[in-house]
Amino acid sequence: MNHSLSIYAGSIALENIRRHGLHPDQVKVFVGASGGPKWFVLYGLDRYLFGDFFPQKKEKLYSIGSSAGAWRMACLARKRPVSAIARLAQKYSNEVYTNKPSATEVSLKARQLLDYVIEDDGVEEILSNKKIQTHIIAAKSLGLVASEEPWLQGSGLLLSAAANLLSRNNLRHFYERTVFHTGEQGRPFFRFSDFSTQNVQLTKDNLKDALMASGAIPMMLKGIPNIQGAETGIYRDGGMVDYHFDFRFNPGKELVLYPHFSARVVPGWFDKALKWRKITPYHFENVVLITPSAEFVDNLPYKKIPDRKDFNKMDPDTRQKYWHQVLSESLRMGDELKALVETGKGIDRIEPLSAIY
Repeated sequence: MNHSLSIYAGSIALENIRRHGLHPDQVKVFVGASGGPKWFVLYGLDRYLFGDFFPQKKEKLYSIGSSAGAWRMACLARKRPVSAIARLAQKYSNEVYTNKPSATEVSLKARQLLDYVIEDDGVEEILSNKKIQTHIIAAKSLGLVASEEPWLQGSGLLLSAAANLLSRNNLRHFYERTVFHTGEQGRPFFRFSDFSTQNVQLTKDNLKDALMASGAIPMMLKGIPNIQGAETGIYRDGGMVDYHFDFRFNPGKELVLYPHFSARVVPGWFDKALKWRKITPYHFENVVLITPSAEFVDNLPYKKIPDRKDFNKMDPDTRQKYWHQVLSESLRMGDELKALVETGKGIDRIEPLSAIY
């Protein structure tokens, strides 16, 4: 039998699920990684989790995301999260740019997309949500990478990549993590010890700017300057530091639910090409990583999930047809996870994360 999902669990998470199954109140943290249109393959999971799974949860949920993941977390915190995530998928999958679009054009389209998805009512819904504490990661840029001059910013990116090649810790010379959060003033749920990190309360005056900054891919979009409540500076894509995340999520004995577009999890954006740069295994002891199975991906058009390169490799009609089919096919992943949660069948297929890390 072909399965749509592959599920991996850290040692603590695996023991928990084998004893108790997988239920909403076991989950304390929900994670959304960067990845742009790669997210489309997770759309069916989001629809199930946002519309059925998490609404049953009694205790508070702590969500965290960068870039596209941050936008998904914002949709989750709305009063009608399934409608919000559907608007994001519909608008984003139909986006069309001119040939060789400027950063100004892409930034304008992104702002229009955000306004369409979040709307004015959405800002207040996210801020006032008592059941979900939202955390949005952006990277404050330092030195050359803070420049909007392409040659200067490009030079800074090359230096960042070279420094990261030697040690991920070297990124502290180029970026500082910023966590924008709802909830109590100055009391975010997550704590960090690797990079300099500032915590900023989300408000009606900075929420959309924080989301824009979290997805502001260098060279492709303009950075967001001087976000209200944050330190003066230029803010860019949170994936520069936290692309797929590599830190302790602090859930105690509870679970971290992490739908991801592949079994490969890399810490930062500059690590994508570094096959040896992997997560720290003990950081993921409580994590349940849910990914599309190899069989599922093989049955997609072009035998791959969407990515940003599709904008350049395909004409708009071909790309939109392909992306829409992936969105439709992804619903099977949501159905399969729902069956596992409700019946427990399939728990024996969950593999230890140690099998891949």
